[in-house]
Amino acid sequence: MASEALSVGAVVIPGSDLTWTATRSSGPGGQNVNKVSSRVELRFDLEGTAALSGAAKTRLRTLAKGYLDADGRILIRSERTRDRLQNLADARDKLGELIARALVVPKKRRPTRPSLRAHARRVDEKRRQGSKKRDRQGSDAS
Repeated sequence: MASEALSVGAVVIPGSDLTWTATRSSGPGGQNVNKVSSRVELRFDLEGTAALSGAAKTRLRTLAKGYLDADGRILIRSERTRDRLQNLADARDKLGELIARALVVPKKRRPTRPSLRAHARRVDEKRRQGSKKRDRQGSDAS
């Protein structure tokens, strides 16, 4: 079944990129557990969506590598409650959180160097340690 659009920050995922199915849940349900399909499987077409940039798709693929199926779609399952609509909302929330994490561009690492003073301190300490060890060695005058 197609789903309605999902809004994550400034990005809107169209409903055509989302599909969901309901299956029988393994959780609690009493006599209804064998009759009611309350578990929701939400699929997001990662490769086919135009809502995300290439970089965001790459980050999302890395974040969701455990959720990817053979067709390159993200599969989110939810069976938290006995209600199908609540499980659908939960699955949409999980997908939204994943997409929100992928939209954050990581800061570029700027390599740093130790200051001259720190370098001098380190070299001075090494010299002192070496001197201590040299002083501990006895003279081999045999």
